[in-house]
Amino acid sequence: MLKFWDHIPFSKKMNSIVIPDYINSIHPYEGGKPIKEVARELNIPEHDIVKLASNENPLGISPKAKKAIENNIEEVSRYPDGNAFYLKEAINKKFNISSNQIILGNGSNDILELVARTFLTVNDEAIYSEHAFAVYSLVVQAVGAKGIEVPANNYAHDLEQFLLAINKHTKVIYIANPNNPTGTLIDKSTLKSFLDNVPKNIIVVLDEAYDEYLDDDIKSEAFGWISNYKNLLISRSFSKAYGLAGMRLGYGVSSSHLIEVMNRIRQPFNVNNLAQIAAIASLDDDDFILNSKKINNLGMKQITTAFSGLGIDFIKSYGNFIAFKFEDEQAAMMYYQHLLKNGIIVRSIANYKMPEFLRVSIGLELENDKFIKILSNCNI
Repeated sequence: MLKFWDHIPFSKKMNSIVIPDYINSIHPYEGGKPIKEVARELNIPEHDIVKLASNENPLGISPKAKKAIENNIEEVSRYPDGNAFYLKEAINKKFNISSNQIILGNGSNDILELVARTFLTVNDEAIYSEHAFAVYSLVVQAVGAKGIEVPANNYAHDLEQFLLAINKHTKVIYIANPNNPTGTLIDKSTLKSFLDNVPKNIIVVLDEAYDEYLDDDIKSEAFGWISNYKNLLISRSFSKAYGLAGMRLGYGVSSSHLIEVMNRIRQPFNVNNLAQIAAIASLDDDDFILNSKKINNLGMKQITTAFSGLGIDFIKSYGNFIAFKFEDEQAAMMYYQHLLKNGIIVRSIANYKMPEFLRVSIGLELENDKFIKILSNCNI
């Protein structure tokens, strides 16, 4: 029996699929170039390439995490614990957070997206800063909500303007602290004052992916604020200082009510077995984190001293990366290509409305040296 669509030309059948405008206009996220891709494109041996583009830990992973992965490799044949009981217990032990206040994600990006999917609709608005992490605008747009970008103040969040941008449609506010890609930091008193002034029906997402790199006097205290701010959600990552970027694991901390609601739409088994096992071991390796921070501090001084000597402007960073500035976009891209052709992968941040900037991650001393040498020898 013929169906009614059998009489419709194939081309018209294809054209009948309607994609929402807010999806059509999304520009997909682009990460730093992988080493294998650069090796293939430029015919450079992989061992001669230094990747300083994605804010990864140059030390790799914790020795304890590596051993745990090796000892539990057979677990990949089993479905993971969808509730991540033992990982939540490890986070609880480390930070004194109840398990029912923790949600796990496939990277902290998953947490950021879960917030948008849970609390935003096409009639809602979310606020974030100019020059802030690109994923905020992506996840907001992906659910059809409206993103409100607040102009930055000297490349940093302007929280006074955030408050002025709030209206009856505002449902979520995203704040990165430290911010990527600028590396700027909001001090704790300013942040707490901001939370005091945000209406309690608006969720504030505090993205603290780089907190492990902060000195003790400026390190976040936000986990201790959860009981007083039921609308606060803190996002953390195992991709940066913990060195588990390839495992894709992050977590969110909030009131038990918000976590319970978000868990209703979280994908089952969204955190794999080995990621959970590696994260538990990583949380027990304080020496690795302290060494990672030490290496980062030394590398930060090494590169910023070189920038000063070369007359290159940069933004003071509190993360494991630095945004540095050239005369214009053309000069920035010429330096980017020069570095790339010589086996140094850094990151263009033109998509962050910073076309005259590049961003470099802090590497090991020899990696930083190579970056500085190639940068210094550019005859552009």
